[in-house]
Amino acid sequence: MKSKSIPADIKSKSIKEAQSEIKDIIANLEDNNTNLEESMDKYNRMMNLNEHIRNQFKRQLKEIRNSNLKIKKNLQPKTK
Repeated sequence: MKSKSIPADIKSKSIKEAQSEIKDIIANLEDNNTNLEESMDKYNRMMNLNEHIRNQFKRQLKEIRNSNLKIKKNLQPKTK
């Protein structure tokens, strides 16, 4: 699933907000009173939320790595 296909309302969520919505969807899916079409829609939304969380973690990891590279670069002795 590509990040382009993730709806804008999901892209604007924080990781905690996305995780909370996933928990709500799981609770709803476990309820036997939901119809199949609604369950499929909720499942697809949950997959988008999960992809959004994964993308956020990847972005944060990249930021941390870049920050660590800058720190390492600043700690290296300067050669003339």
